[in-house]
Amino acid sequence: MSKAVFFDRDGVINIDSNYVYKIQDFLFYEDFFEIALYFKQKDYKLIVVTNQSGIQRGYYNIMDFLKLSKYMQNEIFKRLGFYLDRIYFCPSIDDTVKRKPAPGMILQAQQDFLLNLTTCYLVGDKMSDIEAGINAGIPHLFLLKRKTHQNYTKQEYTESTDNHNSNIQKFYISIQNKNYLYYCIATLRDMCYNIKPS
Repeated sequence: MSKAVFFDRDGVINIDSNYVYKIQDFLFYEDFFEIALYFKQKDYKLIVVTNQSGIQRGYYNIMDFLKLSKYMQNEIFKRLGFYLDRIYFCPSIDDTVKRKPAPGMILQAQQDFLLNLTTCYLVGDKMSDIEAGINAGIPHLFLLKRKTHQNYTKQEYTESTDNHNSNIQKFYISIQNKNYLYYCIATLRDMCYNIKPS
């Protein structure tokens, strides 16, 4: 069976400036490219699972989303030489199957790619992302809490490498009287410096 890392989009891959749908407003976080390459080299599928309620709210439409997704994929290919394996999105506010914290998008990916979810990773910037991972049975969960909306420089990369132990904290969330572990991280780089995928 295959393994995957699941990414939320806004706030993880790009700066979340509220209902991003225009190319000119889509700004990558630099550390995303590094962590994507890191997992790709270890044969993980790279999958996005993103709530896009702005579609139902009328801020933009599905074509806008698809156009931006194509741009995002092309930019990733330019930098890394490969595309994300799949982008799943939920346009509805009321969808209780797919909209995170429901696990529907993850479970669809499991079927599409024959994933062993016990070997998968998930990173998001909201607790609804973490809960979706728990609901799907993913054990390796990361809550990304960036300090600022800026790309990280090489100097900051070195600082993060040297002081990575201070950038990660363990937390537990209780769901139906059961405690689930997740990690709170300051940058995506902390995923590879602290938890080593096989």
